[in-house]
Amino acid sequence: MEIVETPPPREIMCVFSYPLPLSLQLSHSHVLSTDGFLVIGPTDPIVAVLGRDTMLPCSLSPAMSAENMELRWFRSKFTEAVFIYQNQREQKEGQMPQYAGRTSLVKDFLTQGVAAVRIDKVRISNNGQYTCFFRKGGFFEKATLEVKVAGVGSAPEMRIEGPEEDGVRVACTASRWFPEPQVQWRDLSGEKFLAFSEAHAQDSDGLYRVEASLVVRDSSAGNVTCSILNPILGQEKVKAIFIPEPFFPQASPWKPAFAVSLIFLCLLILGAGYFLKQEHSAKVQARQKQETLQQAQEEDRQKTEEAQKARGKAGEGRGWVRAELVLRGKADSRSRALGCSLQEDPGPLPRAGGSGDPERAAWLWRLG
Repeated sequence: MEIVETPPPREIMCVFSYPLPLSLQLSHSHVLSTDGFLVIGPTDPIVAVLGRDTMLPCSLSPAMSAENMELRWFRSKFTEAVFIYQNQREQKEGQMPQYAGRTSLVKDFLTQGVAAVRIDKVRISNNGQYTCFFRKGGFFEKATLEVKVAGVGSAPEMRIEGPEEDGVRVACTASRWFPEPQVQWRDLSGEKFLAFSEAHAQDSDGLYRVEASLVVRDSSAGNVTCSILNPILGQEKVKAIFIPEPFFPQASPWKPAFAVSLIFLCLLILGAGYFLKQEHSAKVQARQKQETLQQAQEEDRQKTEEAQKARGKAGEGRGWVRAELVLRGKADSRSRALGCSLQEDPGPLPRAGGSGDPERAAWLWRLG
């Protein structure tokens, strides 16, 4: 009798699948790809140099052929396609116009699950984030990768703009750099200058122009170096300029003498101003005193004139009285000598200050 061993019963799972909308598939990619594959992208950003070609690689894990899969590289949205590979050939429909004719698929390792898209002549617009998407049947997976575009522009141009404050201003300019470059100033010994001004601007192509200026105050600095550094590439371009010592204001021998002379002149002007003010005040006071004295003298003169007028009138009256007495005395002497008498006195003596009436005056004249 033949004994046949019966294998143990196996657990059988029946899976029913149905197509999901693409947006729903993308949001549940990890759920759907658990039993499928993973897509792995670069962990570090991809540095792409302006004007050169760059690669956007992605790979499958575990390794498997991707020849019959749908591959897509897109930007922030699924519909912003950079490159589409489907049915074992490139699909032009749905590709963004700025990538048309500039992208291709590297198929060398496609059977091993490694695919890469080449972008020719990198532009600034290629900077940013990308997503690579792999789909096989109802399973798909995606990975994100970042592209950092960088470009080295012109060498710096340096010039001496002239003296400023207590030093010399030096300018440094460079153009067509990306991203925004870093400016560094160094002296002859390699020490960095930390205090300087800097301005950035973008041209119509999105490239940066930088202009920096520095005031060098050490007349012994000699050579000053300006370097423009690309922070992504780590590349820099350097230019040095020599600043002659006579360019520095403090190196001129006349400056200290001028400063001392200026201070002395200011003090002299202040002193002269104070002296003139004092002199003016003294003159004003003297003039006021003189005017007061002249006014007092004028008042005294007027009083003196009035007093003299009053005395003059009083003296005239007394003069008439004295004259009449003298004449009377003479008349009496004549009458006694001749033995006759004069006619009767016409009246009393005149008052002081007056000549009397005309008859009396005539009588006095005859007596005389």
